Amino acid sequence: MAVYFDHRIEAPESSGAPIQITWHSALPVLAVASGNHAVGYIVDLYLQQGEYVENCHVQRPHHPTVLRWHPTKPVLALGWENGEVMLLTHPSGDQAVLPTLHTACITLLEWSSSGSRLVTGDLIGVLGVWKVDARGRLQGNHLVKHDYNKPLTCCIFRPASPGDDVKMLARASVSGDESALDMFSWKGAPLKMGPQEGLAFYVSTADGKVHSVDEHCKTSPLLSVEGSIKKLFYIEKRETLAVITETLMLSQYTLGPEGGAQVFMEVKLSSRSGDNVDIVWTENSLLITATGEPIIRLWDLERDDNYVLSLDETLGFERKEVINCVSYCAGKEILAAGTSCGRIAMWRMVVLPGSNRGDARTQWKLQTPTEIEGNFTQLQWGSSLNLLAANNSQTVLILWEHVMSAHFSQQVAAVQLTPTQLSIAQFNSGVHLALQSDMHIKGVCVTKDSVTIWNCKQVTVYELSGTVLRNTGSFSCDSHVVAVHDENLYTVEPNRVQIRTPQGTVKQLLTFSKAEGNPVLLSVCQSYLVVGTDTAHIRVFDLSRRDAKAHCSAKNLADQITNLGALRSVKCNANGSQVSILISQVNGRPDHKVYFYDVEMDTVTHFDFFTGRPSSGISQPEESEKQQLQGTELSGRCPVSHFWDESEPRLFVCETVPVGSESSSNSYLDMADVLVVTLFSTQEHGLLLQDCYPKPSGLQSLLALDVPYYYFSCKPGEKDPGSTEVSSPSHQTKLSKGPQFPQMVSRRPLRDFVGLENCEKATRDAMLNFSFYLTIGDMDEAFKSIKLIKSKAVWENMARMCVKTRRMDVARVCLGNMGNARAAKALKEAETEPEPEAQVAMLAIQLGMLEDAEKLYKCCQRYDLLNNFYQASGQWQLALETAESHDRIHLRTTYYNYAKYLESMGDKTLALVYYEKSDTHRVEVPRMLQDDTSSLAIYVNKMKDKNIYKWWAQYLESQSDMDSALHFYECAQDYLSLVRVHCYMGNIQKASEIANDTGDRAASYHLARHYEGHDDIKQAVHFYTRAQAYNNAIRLCKENGLDDQLMNLALLSNPEDMMEAACYYEEKGTHMDRAVSLYHKAGYVSKALELAFATQQFSALQLIAEDLDENSDPALLARCSDFFITHSQYEKAVELLVAAKKYHQALELCVTQNLTITEDLAEQMTVTDSKDLSEEARKELLEKIADCCMRQGNYHLATKKYTQAGNKLKAMRALLKSGDTEKIVFFANVCRQKELFIMAANYLQSLDWRKNPEILKTIIGFYTKGRALDLLAGFYEACAQVEIDDYQNYEKALDALTEAAKCLSKSKDASTGQQEVRLADLQHKVALIKKFVHIRRLYSDDAVEAVRLCESLLEEPQLDPAVRIGDAFGFLVEHHCQQGNLKVAYHKLEELQKLLPSQNVRYYISQASLDALQKEMGLPMGYSDRRHSVKEEDEVEEDLNVS
Repeated sequence: MAVYFDHRIEAPESSGAPIQITWHSALPVLAVASGNHAVGYIVDLYLQQGEYVENCHVQRPHHPTVLRWHPTKPVLALGWENGEVMLLTHPSGDQAVLPTLHTACITLLEWSSSGSRLVTGDLIGVLGVWKVDARGRLQGNHLVKHDYNKPLTCCIFRPASPGDDVKMLARASVSGDESALDMFSWKGAPLKMGPQEGLAFYVSTADGKVHSVDEHCKTSPLLSVEGSIKKLFYIEKRETLAVITETLMLSQYTLGPEGGAQVFMEVKLSSRSGDNVDIVWTENSLLITATGEPIIRLWDLERDDNYVLSLDETLGFERKEVINCVSYCAGKEILAAGTSCGRIAMWRMVVLPGSNRGDARTQWKLQTPTEIEGNFTQLQWGSSLNLLAANNSQTVLILWEHVMSAHFSQQVAAVQLTPTQLSIAQFNSGVHLALQSDMHIKGVCVTKDSVTIWNCKQVTVYELSGTVLRNTGSFSCDSHVVAVHDENLYTVEPNRVQIRTPQGTVKQLLTFSKAEGNPVLLSVCQSYLVVGTDTAHIRVFDLSRRDAKAHCSAKNLADQITNLGALRSVKCNANGSQVSILISQVNGRPDHKVYFYDVEMDTVTHFDFFTGRPSSGISQPEESEKQQLQGTELSGRCPVSHFWDESEPRLFVCETVPVGSESSSNSYLDMADVLVVTLFSTQEHGLLLQDCYPKPSGLQSLLALDVPYYYFSCKPGEKDPGSTEVSSPSHQTKLSKGPQFPQMVSRRPLRDFVGLENCEKATRDAMLNFSFYLTIGDMDEAFKSIKLIKSKAVWENMARMCVKTRRMDVARVCLGNMGNARAAKALKEAETEPEPEAQVAMLAIQLGMLEDAEKLYKCCQRYDLLNNFYQASGQWQLALETAESHDRIHLRTTYYNYAKYLESMGDKTLALVYYEKSDTHRVEVPRMLQDDTSSLAIYVNKMKDKNIYKWWAQYLESQSDMDSALHFYECAQDYLSLVRVHCYMGNIQKASEIANDTGDRAASYHLARHYEGHDDIKQAVHFYTRAQAYNNAIRLCKENGLDDQLMNLALLSNPEDMMEAACYYEEKGTHMDRAVSLYHKAGYVSKALELAFATQQFSALQLIAEDLDENSDPALLARCSDFFITHSQYEKAVELLVAAKKYHQALELCVTQNLTITEDLAEQMTVTDSKDLSEEARKELLEKIADCCMRQGNYHLATKKYTQAGNKLKAMRALLKSGDTEKIVFFANVCRQKELFIMAANYLQSLDWRKNPEILKTIIGFYTKGRALDLLAGFYEACAQVEIDDYQNYEKALDALTEAAKCLSKSKDASTGQQEVRLADLQHKVALIKKFVHIRRLYSDDAVEAVRLCESLLEEPQLDPAVRIGDAFGFLVEHHCQQGNLKVAYHKLEELQKLLPSQNVRYYISQASLDALQKEMGLPMGYSDRRHSVKEEDEVEEDLNVS
């Protein structure tokens, strides 16, 4: 809570009425222009408390029109009516007149953002731009002059944007570029930051035009509007320009990069026409106007929203009071408005929990007004101190905010009401006093006998005696803080604390060294004084003796606390063993820790409210650590004030707010989310959380803790319904005449002392010890501390405490001592609930703590129990909301219970609604309205519900109103009741029509019973059939011989009825086919077959056999199969034999009758269950099936069965017969048996392996895997022969024969002699081929030697088939033809013809050589035209005729 001290400026007597006021933006200097035509005009400067600055006095005969302060330097620019512009410097008073440029009235003066440019403009449109140096002095003549020929109205500078290189570096730094980050950290070269000051500006004229002037002072037209321009604003976030005209037309323009402007919004601002309008623009794009109305209007241009703020008469404003002027303080987020009745209204922006600053409509809170006098015409916030200057046309007042002083000690509390008034409360005597001082009170300190006030210049002491306050002393002292103990006053001055008498006499000095610093903080608790200095040192003094003695040496907290900037507050406990400290960090922000200095141990610990945990030591028990009172959490907070209990040294209390709100001036005092946290602090157990208490609404801030109460200051004008206030208002007294003051202090009992506020000291100490031991979890000591207490009130209070601490074990003991059996029983039953909170909630209910129970149920989300709680406590609306939102499973039950409640209260109309919502209205509403038949009839006709129609029809039938009953039965579509009533009334025909038309089974059954009773069997059977009561219809047919209908009815009915009908036919001996069919349909297949065989019903037997399967009786299946074999239906017989598991007989039948075994049939005969056949029998069966498949040519199926039988050899043979090469290869690879590999390789040799290399590889691989090296050698020989015969490729043939020799040498054949002969033969062939290959290769180098070797080769014995003779002769013929020795060639050809008379020479000799021989030798050769060699074995070749 804050008040505003007002200081009237100390204006000279010669000055007239103030005309204009303006603050410097940073310095606490106010410029005031005043005067009139008679005495002349003056401009003076004043300091923050209105002190007149004599040196800075300017007087002119002309009217001062514009005053503008330099943005950083103490230089004021003054514009006069005659066109003169001058610069006034504070505090020297130097005056510098600008060179003459203007001859008309100055209308605008504007500084650039850093003050290096000054723009001046006059009424005839002349604009000048001046350059100013860094000290605020003018540099030469004007830089430029522009003439716009129209009066200039407004000027604003455009802010400079960061350089492009900075933007790029920022993006790179965020992306992780270390070099860019280094440049930002100034580790590299200096950055090119671009222009640091925006030198471009916009200027407007009275004819509605806006001109743009760039950095080089070049002007260009920008835009034009209708009417004179009143205000210009630049919206930096959007880079847009806002223009307001004299008619309050608001236009917004987007500014293009090339200098153009495009309008995107135009709106007319609301106002009273003709009145003066005060317009304020804020940095967050808020436009505020005051137009002489009781309201101010706000336009949020960023969010396109608008709203109004009005005065509140309950805070002291008058009905006809209007607002003349407004001003906004961004630092304090306060909007001030001056009214016509001398009041200053202030709205503070309050950030509500869960909202943001954009929702400003709900965030402006009107404060108690500051009342002065006069009619305010101008308000302005200014300076870094956020001072407010107010002009009421008579004088100027300077207001500065002061947090209202308050203090509590020794059951006396003092709270400041106004700058000069105090409210004093004595809680021991119940006396309430009011003190009015003649000075502005900046601080107050009370004891049980005195009240001390001061204002940093003077200290005044009042003696408090009963209902009388007596001034006992007043003296001058500039101490900003004062403490009092007994008859001593403690004041501060540099490097010492003075101990004074109430009259100001210094009794003792407590000196501080230069290192210890200057004392700035004082606090007294019991007989101990703690002093905090500006160098973060603390000292504790013992005041119990005549002179103050040091209790401990000075402690430098900077050595213990990191990031310490300054001390904010220090307090000591009752025995001087602990000192609590609040600090500010180096950056000026409040720290979110409370520090504790243990004097005896010389250690510093802390409790961190950001994490909600202490620093070290023994932590609190888990139950206490987890506790969350009233749905709030302890973490994420910051302490703002702290106190020790005045008598209990262990008990500490701290006021906390959410992090982020503690730095917003004093706005946290208006927040709802303020927690009062109580801790126990001891050496043994460290810091222990004892309680967490939300500050009640209506209370301002915490004043003190004095067991059993918390003491709070109250908000002015707000009533606190839950307070425990000081009574006896008749004792109110004040020292000066004036109004009666409200009670400003409220006390609330601690959690542990609710109901024990007036207990004696022994009980109070026992409760404190109990609470302490309960907090540390020492239950034995806790019960020891209270074992002698017999009061039920104390035990009940401790039980209530258990609700807060959630200690159910303690609660049981408390309930036992209270003798509350009902609560103990309820607590026992609640133990079945899995959530501890639900159990605690039941305890809270039994103790009458309904709010706590409600919050506990919400905390554990047991909305079902919360719903029951609301219902039991009569809070039906909350119960309904809970059921609808969270407990929908019990929604209908809740509706029903509420309806029952309403019915019991006589509200049948609303009860009817909730019966309908609960879907129980069909029963409950007729019951509720049964005594009011007229209302019930109306309700029935209104609802049009079939169930209700039926109930109403039954009621009418009971009243013998049959016609009405029939009508409502028909509406309810209750056809049974319709038929029943018609039968009762004898309308059988109508009943039959209803039953036939609707097909209702119940109605048809009732009508059938009626016909049966009247012996109308045909109709009875008909309606029994429609009712699907076939057993009744069958019964009537059997009794009355209706055999034809009996069959149809039996087929429609269940198997039991079919069985009965079949027995009936069998006993009767007629229609045996029907009996067989019915037995079959009923599932008695064996009975049906016996009857069919007995009566030779072959067609029926055929139908029955189709339904037989493996689950049927095997004997029955065999009998049926014999029947089908007899009648040559072999396929069906085989199926039945297989179903009967007579596989051998089925197989024999397939063989004898040549039946094709399909894959399905083969699978059916494949036995998988070892119970049916042994493994050997099973394999034998499978082989027989496979043999049969082989005979039928189904080789694949045969392979499958052979494989299943385990006979892979036969499986491979079957597969070889199928000729499926792919499956053969696959099967051989899968089985991996030598025999199968050899068989597969033998098979593959029969294929065209010469053209398919894959087959060739597979053959070699299979022989290798099968270890048939002799066969592999034979295959290699075959390959070699193919290479020789087909391709004459002796090189490959040599390779193949070499491999064959290797294989043969490795082979382990039984016939070793044959193997050696074969190997020798192979080696001989290899030697011959090697010679021939050598001859061929040698020919290119030495043809003669090659020919000689070839001729010698022909003489080798057994040359052929190793080397074909034709190839050797061909080699020689080719050689001689190439050499031109055609005769020799011819002789060689003749020798070849003689040796191979049946061979075609074309195999060995090229066509070119044959052509040459024919041409040279003149031989007729009839086949010389054939160009291609013959490849097929059966082709007839012509012999070469040699003559």
